[in-house]
Amino acid sequence: MDSQNVASKEYIKKTDDQEYEVTGHGVVGDGLTLNTNALQTLIEQVAQKGGGTLVFPAGDYLSGSLEMKSNVSLYLKKDAVLLGSPNPYDYKEIVMEGRPDSPKKDDNSQMAFLVAYKANNFKIYGQGKIDGQGRELALSIDSLHHTGERIDPKYNYRRMRPNETARPKLFRFSSCKNVDILDLSLYNGSCWGLSFELCENLKLDNLKVVNRAYWNNDGMDITDCKNVKVTNCDVDSADDGICLKSYYPDHYNDNIYIANCTVRSSASALKFGTASHGGFKNVTIENIEVFDTFRSVIAIESVDGGVIENIKVSNIVAKNTGNAIFIRLGHRSGETPGIVKNVHIKDIKVEVPFGRPDIDYDLRGPEVDFFHNPFPSSITGIPGHKVEDVTIENVEIRFPGRASKGMAYVPVNRLDQVPEQVKKYPEFSMFGELPAWGFYVRHATGVTFKDVTLTLDDKDYRPAYIFDDVESLQMDNMSIPTASHKQIILKNTQDVTQDANLDNSILNID
Repeated sequence: MDSQNVASKEYIKKTDDQEYEVTGHGVVGDGLTLNTNALQTLIEQVAQKGGGTLVFPAGDYLSGSLEMKSNVSLYLKKDAVLLGSPNPYDYKEIVMEGRPDSPKKDDNSQMAFLVAYKANNFKIYGQGKIDGQGRELALSIDSLHHTGERIDPKYNYRRMRPNETARPKLFRFSSCKNVDILDLSLYNGSCWGLSFELCENLKLDNLKVVNRAYWNNDGMDITDCKNVKVTNCDVDSADDGICLKSYYPDHYNDNIYIANCTVRSSASALKFGTASHGGFKNVTIENIEVFDTFRSVIAIESVDGGVIENIKVSNIVAKNTGNAIFIRLGHRSGETPGIVKNVHIKDIKVEVPFGRPDIDYDLRGPEVDFFHNPFPSSITGIPGHKVEDVTIENVEIRFPGRASKGMAYVPVNRLDQVPEQVKKYPEFSMFGELPAWGFYVRHATGVTFKDVTLTLDDKDYRPAYIFDDVESLQMDNMSIPTASHKQIILKNTQDVTQDANLDNSILNID
């Protein structure tokens, strides 16, 4: 979609506030003059007057960190560009007193081009562009580390890059209410793109988000927020596209609606986690297009004790994507494992290629570092803690086939060979080679497959489905290719109902 497409109509302003054109207040749009002080002073002055809208006419406005204030909006007109400074010294961490305690609270940078803490009732909108110039900024941070001028104590020497705590995001908003981000083109953070935590009543609509400048470049991160709408957005990211996170054990994402978006990612397109301390409840995702994405179309992960429940995902079309569905309940941290239940995924079409979907990207996700055949979708819990009540309905997944026993081999009589990986980082490749080509399901209860079609472009010696330690399994109108071997394997699986036409496809190995 084109966030700048307003047809022939004049762009409609989103506020009726008093306006302050920035060029009348000492701000210069030449792309060279650093406007940080002038812009921040204007924001403070307008806030003290009770609020208003800063208007950016056409021009290039260079600045360092800007701190948003309640009731002060930004309006970027057509051909207005707000440019982030490539100088690391132009960014600062704002003090966020009173933030709740969290095991992950300080694991990512509080620095950003636009920052806000407990700022309410404002909009950032228009036909313009915000560009963080993230690659130049990240490379400057890297150089300062190596010269010894500005040491990053968490520098990643394995991957030769500054840690994400040292790199500013594009947006970092915490504990804000009633915020709208509308119609803009948003580019190039040196870390995450749009980052929101502990916010309420957040609206992101008709945005073009391109965050491919460097590593850890998520498109959008929504952490422990309530009442969020993400609609009509086009996200192109070097890391996860639209990502829900939970850093705070006493908080969780609640009432999240994501719809009518396009996502391209070198990681996962739509993701819950990995940070999953509080959880995710009442999330609806619908009408999404995904393409050229390295990892999962939809990844739903609770590994830090969080509760995931009441999740509805529907009407997704994904092409050239490395994995379709990944649902994981693990126990990486937290006193007890979390819960994953009441997940309904329906009306999905996915095409999985044989090679890397993101091979043409400038920045690509890390390679899987072991020999493997194409990965199936998976739904997995851990011993004693099962994923509960998952429905996969009206789903079509096209797999490439071409599996080779010489590349990797886990026969069905050695299913115990698949490691549990209870504490491992959750990812569709986390178990190594998997013994099924379509779906691998382990430690789950109340699983329904209804109107599910799996197809192969070439032969695969593995079965289509493996169910291991599954209770209350229902298989209704499942379509799978004919093969000389059994396509559905049951191990320690109880209370199974299926269509009669599947009887000859099932092997019970208890």
